[in-house]
Amino acid sequence: MGRKLFGTDGIRGMANQHPMTCEIALKLGYAAGAMFARGKHRNRVVIGKDTRRSGYMLEPALTAGFVAAGMDVTLLGPLPTPAVAYLTPSLRCELGVMISASHNGFADNGIKLFGADGYKLSDEIEEELEARMAAAPELADSLHLGRVDRLEGAQGRYIEALKASFPRERTLAGLKVVVDCAHGAAYRVAPKILWELGAEVIEIGTEPDGFNINLDCGSTAPTQLRQRVIGEGADVGIALDGDADRCILVDETGQIVDGDQLIAMIARCWHERGRLQGGGVVVTQMSNLGLERFLDRLGLQTVRTKVGDRYVVEAMRTGGFNVGGEQSGHIILGDYATTGDGLLATLQVLAVMVEAQGRLSELARQFKPLPQRLRNLRVPKRPDLSLPAIASAIADGEHRLNGSGRLLVRPSGTEPLVRVMVEAEDEALLAAVLDEVSDRIQAAL
Repeated sequence: MGRKLFGTDGIRGMANQHPMTCEIALKLGYAAGAMFARGKHRNRVVIGKDTRRSGYMLEPALTAGFVAAGMDVTLLGPLPTPAVAYLTPSLRCELGVMISASHNGFADNGIKLFGADGYKLSDEIEEELEARMAAAPELADSLHLGRVDRLEGAQGRYIEALKASFPRERTLAGLKVVVDCAHGAAYRVAPKILWELGAEVIEIGTEPDGFNINLDCGSTAPTQLRQRVIGEGADVGIALDGDADRCILVDETGQIVDGDQLIAMIARCWHERGRLQGGGVVVTQMSNLGLERFLDRLGLQTVRTKVGDRYVVEAMRTGGFNVGGEQSGHIILGDYATTGDGLLATLQVLAVMVEAQGRLSELARQFKPLPQRLRNLRVPKRPDLSLPAIASAIADGEHRLNGSGRLLVRPSGTEPLVRVMVEAEDEALLAAVLDEVSDRIQAAL
């Protein structure tokens, strides 16, 4: 059958338009509630969400579906995606659900699912789930309908779990930190964690109104954060996205530190301390070639996967790695979490800063990245990249690079975009290939 609803990170789209409708959410609740029921005990699902207004529409629809299928529902309220992943096995739930469109604007929303082990579902399970959604629902009888409650202490549980990942003998005392929560799911927990660990905390992006999530703030728009770090004389700036499963940092000079540099910083520290497992790290096709060369100099391997933190996690589990992630700031630390966690990654970087007693501008420049540019081409629907005109454009671009760089063309799994990435040591060649390939693909589409 194949997956039509699920992309690289759950189901996503414009709120109140297919597939992000109450009808689809209800069907998903029916199908997942029946599919994930285990044994004779009362089965339970936890549901978290970010701060989008449309969450108030999708949450009750999902809840109704689960209850009708006979599954108990525990509502968590606004909470980061990794908190849902953590609480799912902690509360012995059969399933975890996060309502969020991550870094997208408020008009979009999405639904992400986690299994009882806290890991995102595989492609095969999502395909089976879609098949069940297309069939008649399996409803519980009146005697076995599910129940609904709310976990009031969910934020506290997650905060304590993250604080436990920070070295016990260290504190953040003496650090001035600016944290941008993108008016999203971490607007309460992020400042609390940093303050309780001893930092002086300056908050931005902590006044959600249902419509301002990721609006000119957060990890995809760090200009305000950079200005505030410089203006306040802060040691570090932290930018999360709408559901806080990714982060980028800003050093004391206002320069951005992306996910590749953060991965390099953590990997090197853990390698030197004998903590790094698997003999390297797992990254995606988008990670800079400079990172791969840096790891090679350390005697570490680089494993690349398709774009999507779910695929990074799968490769980490298969190969026994405990560090992986994406250039965008999804960083997975397998010793502590089952999915990307922006706050967790930030705490590990801050721990390195505290132990080294160094500035982020010095510690986070682990390698010199190759020039790399990304262009997003907006398209009306998911494109067929095997079209002869597109295949020819890609082949010609690769021929021009002649092994001196990389060209990657892929459809976005979360937005109606085709992403064209070119990386090369020669910036003039990079620009020429990017323009030519992008123009030819746009014309073909």
